[in-house]
Amino acid sequence: MELSVARESWPIRGAFTISRGSRTTAEVVVVGLSDGTHTGRGECVPYPRYDETVDGVIQEIEGLRDALAQGLDRHALQDRLPAGAARNALDCAFWDLEAKQAGKRVWELAGLSEPQPVPTAYTLSLDTPARMAVSAKDNAERPLLKLKLSGPDDLDRVAAVRSNAPDARLIVDANEGWTADQYRNLAEELRDLGVDMIEQPLPAADDEGLAGIVRPVPVCADESCHDRASLDALAGKYDMVNIKLDKTGGLTEALALKAEAEAAGFAVMVGCMLATSLAMAPAVLLGQEVEIVDLDGPLLLAKDRDGGLTFEGSFIHPPSAGLWG
Repeated sequence: MELSVARESWPIRGAFTISRGSRTTAEVVVVGLSDGTHTGRGECVPYPRYDETVDGVIQEIEGLRDALAQGLDRHALQDRLPAGAARNALDCAFWDLEAKQAGKRVWELAGLSEPQPVPTAYTLSLDTPARMAVSAKDNAERPLLKLKLSGPDDLDRVAAVRSNAPDARLIVDANEGWTADQYRNLAEELRDLGVDMIEQPLPAADDEGLAGIVRPVPVCADESCHDRASLDALAGKYDMVNIKLDKTGGLTEALALKAEAEAAGFAVMVGCMLATSLAMAPAVLLGQEVEIVDLDGPLLLAKDRDGGLTFEGSFIHPPSAGLWG
């Protein structure tokens, strides 16, 4: 197996701001695995929140070059690397390669039903209430808007968006930016403003404040949920889990996490890091028949890669074989 790995930088349309800061580019790593006839591809996003860097992820992947040449496969990969961005890129490249070798689609190999178009949330970057109101008005016809929040002025932000997008379903994401008291003070008012879900209100290391309290709006674990090993600690604190391939370390673990989370009674959201259609493509398969799909990464870029996913408004079509899988 021949490995190729490259870093790519994709400009964001404007800036993307959450409670932890702003970015103007999406920094991704793209992996290729070739058997000499077919090449499979995968894309990941190294995330500083999880102590990942582009250079570090490339080093992790390069460290398996000899093992790949000697026959390391997707199943053995699960034990060779921890859940995270590096394993995600390799895992998805393996799935793509296996599909090409078999002359089938990944959904067939995984025993899934044929994927259908799904509606995605569209993210409104953290900003002043007035500027978020303008963004909401520009996207008022989208069925689902996701608002990035930070604590101060959050009720004003949500009220401004609601006024300018009265028919849209709203979900909010604090990215660990609240305290337990802020959650208790905001939750009922957010419910009254028509918010359907609150994503990761408290820091993952300090989310015990959610245990056993009344949750007027369902709460979704993002930074607190990485793979199946995360699930036991979420019981009683969260109603939903956000599954991202860069957290699970690829589609293999993501499919297993989805099944186990649903069996444990959690609703499922399928999310993404900010990246191109190559990173979104495997997640579209994962995002079938779930409560919330949040795969708007390509819509937030100034330009997507050639042959990317087809978007009709907020509906994402399954990937073509030429893109992935």
